[in-house]
Formats: sequence, C-alpha cells, structure tokens
Amino acid sequence: MATGTLISVQEYLSTSYSPDRDYLDGMVVERTVGEKDHSRLQTDLSTYLNVRAKQWRMHVYVEQRVQVKPTRFRVPDICVVAGAEPEEQIFTAPPLVCIEILSKDDRWSAVQERIDDYLSFGVPHVWVIDPRSRKAYEFTPAGMHEVQELRIAEPDIRVPLRELFD
Repeated sequence: MATGTLISVQEYLSTSYSPDRDYLDGMVVERTVGEKDHSRLQTDLSTYLNVRAKQWRMHVYVEQRVQVKPTRFRVPDICVVAGAEPEEQIFTAPPLVCIEILSKDDRWSAVQERIDDYLSFGVPHVWVIDPRSRKAYEFTPAGMHEVQELRIAEPDIRVPLRELFD
C-alpha cells in the first residue's frame, strides 16, 4: 500500500524502512510481509542456495534492493547473482534470478507487476513460490510455467521443491 505522498529517489534511498519497501515512481509501497510459512520457506530456500553458492559460483541475497528502472526499486524475497560479488549496495544490474514467495495477502496483479519489472529489467529467471499450495512457477522472457524443480542451466542450479517442503 502506498504512503500517499510522492517522494524523491534520494529521500527513499536515505530513509530506512522496516520492513524495507519498494519504491515505484515516487511512491513508497509496502510489501506484504510473510507469516511463518513465508518466513520458513524464505529461510530454507536461501539456506539451500547459500550452502551451494561456492559450488554454483553465485551469491545469494535476502531482501536486497534492486533498481529495475531509474525511478523503480524492488526488494525481492531472495535474489541470486552469478559470478563475482557485486560491489554496489543497491543492485543496478539484473540478478540471475529474483525469487518471490507469496504471502496470503498478495494480490496477483501486484505480483505480476513485480514479475514484469524484473523481466523488463533483464532478469532472466523469476521464480514465484506459493508455500500454501506448495507450487512454484518460473517466469522467463519466453513465458511462464509451473515447475516441480527450480532449475537454471548455467550455472547448473537445481532445487527440488520436495526438499524445500519436506
């Protein structure tokens, strides 16, 4: 939900929010915060990825600000950057993957807007996971499909959903 007052990028970047919030063309927008099932899945998935980060030559970030356009900042639940660790505090280059874990109060139109922002920014993989239905979806520039395993070909990343949900 927006705060109702337009603020500058500078003001957004110099203000601390708890929890952190998106910034969309002058509006500070609250992100739906998860309950236990959201938090557990976010923790388990980031741990699963982080344990394999060196092997897969990647870096895992939880709730990292990503500047998807000059006046739009998103804060994905998890993002993964391949290769060297970014030096910048706010990412301005597309991560390899942005991961969103649905909360019970998420509206699909808002989730789709996030996905569109990531894809138009150049993020090649967007994963959306629903902890209640135990389903996951991958969005790429080629389209969307439900998946049983979160997978990227290069580097060879594979996350079987059953391991996350067990």
